[in-house]
Amino acid sequence: MQEEIIFAGFGGQGVLFAGQLIAYTALAENKHVTWIPSYGPEMRGGTANCTVVVSDEPIGSPVTLHPSIAVVFNNPSHEKYEPLVKPGGLLVINDSLITLPATRTDLTIIRIPATALASDLGEARLTNMLLVGAMLAQRPVVSLEMTQQILLEKLGQKKAHLHDVNLTALERGWALSREAVPSSETV
Repeated sequence: MQEEIIFAGFGGQGVLFAGQLIAYTALAENKHVTWIPSYGPEMRGGTANCTVVVSDEPIGSPVTLHPSIAVVFNNPSHEKYEPLVKPGGLLVINDSLITLPATRTDLTIIRIPATALASDLGEARLTNMLLVGAMLAQRPVVSLEMTQQILLEKLGQKKAHLHDVNLTALERGWALSREAVPSSETV
């Protein structure tokens, strides 16, 4: 198994943290992993993306031109990465901010109103955990249980007040994605 994942959005949306969470979880599961961040100088509000490669075997290159999974948080990221996903790949869309229709019919497409759901949970910064949960429900690159454990470790005691709400967001994204009927632009 080897999955190449792109997380992409604006700085401040938790894009890099989402990628780090998958990378640390893969390490905890004794998988081979690479994580490469890329962000504009503005940080908050600028472009942000990261590439995570997870494999059962040594990874030849941390760079991918055609990811097997793209998790997109906003319209510019959707426009840029949808065409690059490998046929048969997965596209997870933040339906709250992405107004563009998906144009591919050869992908599994999951649309989650992540920003709206995060606001309902009382913390807009939970968008990333909702989308990570949705991704893992369709492509269990790493286990949900280990992801939850690593999430709590990474948040640490300084952010203990955010533990439950982050776990809730991760689980809700997973459940919504499992309930969805993935297909070309119907979810």
